[in-house]
Amino acid sequence: MGGSIGRFLTNKIIKFITLLAAVCLVTFILLELSPIDPVTAYVGASTKVGAEQRALIAEHWGMNKPPVERFMAWFTSIIQGDWGTSVIYRRPVLEVVGEKFLTSLALMSIAWVLSGAAGFVLGIIAGANEGKAIDKVIHTYCYILISTPTFWLGILFVMIFAVTLGWFPVALSVPIGTVSKDVSIADKIGHVILPALTLSLIGISNICMHTRQKVIEILTTDYVLFAKARGENKKSIIFNHVLKNVSLPAITLQFLSFSELFGGAVFVEQVFSYPGLGRATVQAGLKGDLPLLMGIVIISLVFVYAGNTLADLFYKVIDPRIREAQKV
Repeated sequence: MGGSIGRFLTNKIIKFITLLAAVCLVTFILLELSPIDPVTAYVGASTKVGAEQRALIAEHWGMNKPPVERFMAWFTSIIQGDWGTSVIYRRPVLEVVGEKFLTSLALMSIAWVLSGAAGFVLGIIAGANEGKAIDKVIHTYCYILISTPTFWLGILFVMIFAVTLGWFPVALSVPIGTVSKDVSIADKIGHVILPALTLSLIGISNICMHTRQKVIEILTTDYVLFAKARGENKKSIIFNHVLKNVSLPAITLQFLSFSELFGGAVFVEQVFSYPGLGRATVQAGLKGDLPLLMGIVIISLVFVYAGNTLADLFYKVIDPRIREAQKV
């Protein structure tokens, strides 16, 4: 068992390194092909900055070097542990990414738990009541959510719950004009509720629909039919047979949803002006901040790849059928 997991992790690490190099290269090429001029994005639309000053700025940030040379210099420094300095924030990239990631992590963690729990429960209810009114309502609700753009849902929530009802703040992660030491836990919770709710609602559909289908399949198996013949009621069958068999696929799918979660966070953070990693990604792309954008790419790749790896690991450790198949 230990050797199998060791080989599995070794293969995953090799694949991760290969994928990381490919993603970094593609990101760099796309940024080079974009019409954005990093120097213009850096100085803005000001006409007071002359050609000579622009040349000095380009030289200072290494923007005047050939693309291949710039990429190799950046990649070499990354290997040495130096992620460079952000052009936008004028601070070390690791410091900026670490700060933004922690802010986004709180948002994504809440949304991840809420979407997983709600989707799992709704999926079981729908599957256990296939064809009934409650199943049709949940089914329709999921289809509507799947086709709903994240940013539109966020704007709708802002209009209803923040502007009209005034229950929550309109934007940001803390009250405007408040010093960080004076920000309370209640302030942070109040600002994260709407973004987290928006992000979690989008993620409910996949978990719910997948769980519903699995429940329907399990309820038609021979051992469930035997349990019914033995006199077990519906509640007993759900708790004793369905939950055990549907939990592992649902947990695996939940870990695989990391990529969707990060992608949704980009839109949600833009709508709510939430100062997290998603918002920083948009700013870095629009202003041609190569070191920051590359740093975010690496962190997001680690985040998503870790979710996929944990999902695969869960199957190998928990599901005995996969372990036996690997021994054959």
